[in-house]
Amino acid sequence: MVFAALLFVMSLPQVDDGVKSANVSTAAVERPSSPAEPAGSDAKDASAAAALPSAPAPKVKTDAEAIEPSSSGQPIQPMKPAVKGTSETPRQRKLWYALTIAGSGGAAFDAWSTRRAISGGYGQESNPLLAPFAHSNALYAATQVSPAVMDFIGKRMMTSEYPALRKLWWLPQTLGAGLSFGAAAHNVSLVH
Repeated sequence: MVFAALLFVMSLPQVDDGVKSANVSTAAVERPSSPAEPAGSDAKDASAAAALPSAPAPKVKTDAEAIEPSSSGQPIQPMKPAVKGTSETPRQRKLWYALTIAGSGGAAFDAWSTRRAISGGYGQESNPLLAPFAHSNALYAATQVSPAVMDFIGKRMMTSEYPALRKLWWLPQTLGAGLSFGAAAHNVSLVH
């Protein structure tokens, strides 16, 4: 496969070949000798070559002509970058870290209150994804998955190229933390 690709690339014409052939100076064209002229007359060949018309000018621009600025006098502007790199401000970064801590803290508080309610016989885990972990300390680690995903989504939204997403980057983390604190408050109210 690699060999076939190399053969294909080598068979393509080179870009420089067309430019080089246009810039090559024309050489003197030899006329076939007529039967009346002897084949070895060098003086006559030189005068005959000088009498020939000159070659037409090439239609391809040379490198020096191609680089010249436009006739309008406008400077050449750089091209627009393909990917617009947006970055967060220091204020957004601090807010993102604060929401990360709040989301993880809310998830830990939810796990603690859930374990307390289940061990006291006041309820059971209603989330089918967390039910296998409800009777062990693995619940603390399992509840941290959702805040991590919300942190990732929030960070991607913060640096998105779309202005609407950049304005709402805080929403996933805030909703995740709010749900965790709401569930924890519900669990605490069941125990008391």
